[in-house]
Amino acid sequence: MSEITFRTAVEADLPAIVAMLADDEIAESRENASVSDDYTKAFSAMAKEVYNKMLLAEIDGKIVGSLQLVFIPGVSRNGSKRALIESVRVKSSMRGHSVGTALMKEAIRIAHQNGCKLVQLDSDLRRPRAHLFYRRLGFVQSHAGFKKDLT
Repeated sequence: MSEITFRTAVEADLPAIVAMLADDEIAESRENASVSDDYTKAFSAMAKEVYNKMLLAEIDGKIVGSLQLVFIPGVSRNGSKRALIESVRVKSSMRGHSVGTALMKEAIRIAHQNGCKLVQLDSDLRRPRAHLFYRRLGFVQSHAGFKKDLT
């Protein structure tokens, strides 16, 4: 397998990102397989924010993984900035080839390089394999998360 490279997503990458979001047994019911205006508007809003980016993993110029990386300045933890990782996806045909590990390590490296003192994420309770994956990367399941759907 060729080397995995990383870059920040641009709007032209949305079809590949959205396809990976929809290619998931849990998210398939809430994601569209095509790029709607909602995805485009959301990406445009993210692109305008300094601390909110989509990180892509590529092999031979083809997108094989993505995640959203958000830096959150805060007062807690002695004024520490934290990184939030969301929407981690690896192309289904590339799962099990260390793409997710490389992508997460790159996100952690970028967070550290940008002064973050903590990296956090949440994961659906129906994803036990993902939880094991995050533990292997050194994440600790230390908090209970809560969400309220406003749709």
